[in-house]
Amino acid sequence: MNIEIINIGDELLIGQVINTNAAWMAEQLNLSGFRAYQFTVISDSRDHILHALAEAAERAEVVLISGGIGPTKDDITKHTLCEYFNTHLVFNEEAYRDVEAMFARRGWPVTELNRQQAELPENCTGIPNKVGTARGMWFEEQRSDGGLTIFVSMPGVPFEMKAMMTDYVIPRLKQTFRTPFIFHKTTLTQGVGESFLAAKIEGWENSLPANIKLAYLPQPGIVRLRLTGEGLDEDALHCQVETEIVTLQKLIPEYIFGYDDESLEMIVGRMLLEKHATLATAESCTGGTIAQMITAVPGCSAYFKGSVVAYANEIKEHILGVSAENLEQHGAVSREVVTEMVTSLQSKFNVDYAIATSGIAGPDGGTPEKPVGTIWIAIATPDEVIAEKFFFGDSRERNIRRSALQALNMLRRKLKNQ
Repeated sequence: MNIEIINIGDELLIGQVINTNAAWMAEQLNLSGFRAYQFTVISDSRDHILHALAEAAERAEVVLISGGIGPTKDDITKHTLCEYFNTHLVFNEEAYRDVEAMFARRGWPVTELNRQQAELPENCTGIPNKVGTARGMWFEEQRSDGGLTIFVSMPGVPFEMKAMMTDYVIPRLKQTFRTPFIFHKTTLTQGVGESFLAAKIEGWENSLPANIKLAYLPQPGIVRLRLTGEGLDEDALHCQVETEIVTLQKLIPEYIFGYDDESLEMIVGRMLLEKHATLATAESCTGGTIAQMITAVPGCSAYFKGSVVAYANEIKEHILGVSAENLEQHGAVSREVVTEMVTSLQSKFNVDYAIATSGIAGPDGGTPEKPVGTIWIAIATPDEVIAEKFFFGDSRERNIRRSALQALNMLRRKLKNQ
C-alpha cells in the first residue's frame, strides 16, 4: 500500500519554515506498519493543490495532507477540497461547540472567522481537534478498480497535526488496512568508512533473508547500519533481526560501539560511572567539542572534571606544561606534544582518564609534511598513554567532528578492555 504525504504552504517552499511534519508523519506511519511512498510540498495555490491531489490519487491508496485549513484568507485547502470532491461546505454543530468551548476556556469571544472553522465539506468525516479549532477531514473516493483512496486533511500546525495523527488517523488506518509489523535495529560504527564497511560485510548482506533490508546511513565519523524487517509475527520478526545482528557483531566487533539512539558520549559516560572513574580533556584542534559532547549528557558531573582548550602554543606550554623544546622541534601537531598534553592534564586535574587532541583542522595551515586533516589524539589511562595519528581530509567542520568522535571511541575501547 502506498501512502503519499502532501504538505501545503508557501513558507515551506521559501525556506522560512522547515518541513518537520513530513518526517514526523513518516516515522509514525512506519512504526505502525505503514510506508510513506512519496513526499510532496506545494504552494498555497488552488491549481497546485488540485493538480497534486489528482496526481496522488493515481499512485497512492492513502493521501495525507497538512496545511492551509486555518481561519485566514490564505488558508484555501478546505475550499479547494470542496472543488476536488464536487461538494460544498456545511455548518457542523458539533465542530462549532468545540470551537465555543475552547474560546470560553480562554475567555475569548468567537469571531466570524473562528465560526467558519465549523464549516466542513458535506461529504467528509470531521476529525476532532483537541488542541486547536480547525477540524481535520477524512474523505473516501471510489477508484476505477473498485478500491478506495483515502484523503485526510489536517492542520499544518505541528502539535495539532500530531494529535490528530496519534488519536484518530493512524488508529483508523489500522482498522482499515492489515499491515505487517516493521522492526528497525540500527548498529552504530565508528572508525571505518562506508565503502570499506560494505566490502567487509558484503557476504553477510547478500545472505540476508528477503524480508530484511540493510541501509547504510553515513555521517561524519560514524556509519549507521539499519536493518529493517517486515513480518506478520512480531516476536518472530524481532528474533530474526536480532539473530542477524549477532552475526554482524562477529564480523566487525572492532567498529561497533552501540545501537539505535545511543551516542558515544552517553556510552563513555556510562562506562566511567560503572568504573567510578574520572575524565578531563585537553583540546587544541577540536576547540572544546569533546567537552561539549560530554557535558551534554545529564549526570556528567559525576565523572567529568573539566577541560583546557589549549589552542595557542603558549597555553600548551604555560598551562599544560608542554616543553618549549618539543614544540620547537616537533611542532604542536606531533606525538610528542599531544602525549605531553594528556599526561600533564591527567596529573594536574587528578583524573583517571584524559584525552588530548592537536591537529590541523583547516582550511589552511597545512604543509606537505602535515597536510590539512592531520590529527594527533592521545589517551591516558591509569596504566598507559597511547597516541595515534589520523588523516581526516580537508573539511574543517568534518575534521573537528571526526576527531572528537575518534577520541571518544579510543577512550571507549580502553574502558572496555580494562
